[in-house]
Amino acid sequence: MQRHFRAAMIVVGMVIPATVIQAADKLQSPDDRIATAKGDLTIHPIRHATFVMGFDGKTIYVDPVGGTEPFTDHARPDLILITDIHGDHLDADTVAAVTTDKTRIVAPAAVADKLPAELQARTTVLANGKKTTVAGIEIEAIPMYNLTKERLKFHSKGRGNGYVLTLGGKRVYISGDTEDIPEMRQLEKIDIAFVCMNLPYTMTVQQAADAVRAFKPKIVYAYHHRGSDVQEFKRLVAREKGVEVRLRAWYPK
Repeated sequence: MQRHFRAAMIVVGMVIPATVIQAADKLQSPDDRIATAKGDLTIHPIRHATFVMGFDGKTIYVDPVGGTEPFTDHARPDLILITDIHGDHLDADTVAAVTTDKTRIVAPAAVADKLPAELQARTTVLANGKKTTVAGIEIEAIPMYNLTKERLKFHSKGRGNGYVLTLGGKRVYISGDTEDIPEMRQLEKIDIAFVCMNLPYTMTVQQAADAVRAFKPKIVYAYHHRGSDVQEFKRLVAREKGVEVRLRAWYPK
């Protein structure tokens, strides 16, 4: 992945604290690399719900928050995906700081409405179930929402987006904040998945593991999992042959 972005950190209101979770694996190299028909897809966790992907000469930021410092070793984005309005997903100051003239943004309407006009002008609004191609990348918006009665207040159906990207023939699913909804369980031919789990906002590791065993991605990353027992998630998913669980350093010191 091209790396040249250097900028001063912008202090914003929603900076995710560096919480250390128990029993998480460490990255063995700066990036995970996964072969595709168009070269390697690189994956670099930043923190919590935020990560960077590199593919075919393009750089993709998912839910960039926390100012520019976390991204100083990464090229500026060709594409930014934003899943929801909460501060651990949407930070308009960070989005503005990392955006260049070439950057395109994909987001649900609720997110776009909270962006300043100059960012709205480069945003493609995508509703649940709709598809588009931006920066040469095929993108489908997948619902993300709560099912459990006491959690319904956190994420209503239709407000936020999960995403499925097609990158060199590989289908990459990003769950966003959700429980084990039918739309997740019914996904097909997913090669790489990023699946959330944390209470009270999303779901338990048991729900997450059960959903993963239903749609059977080839590789699954546990992410957005502050306070969750990801080793238990890995153990539960292991009951389903053919699914590789990758635990990475989403909460660095």
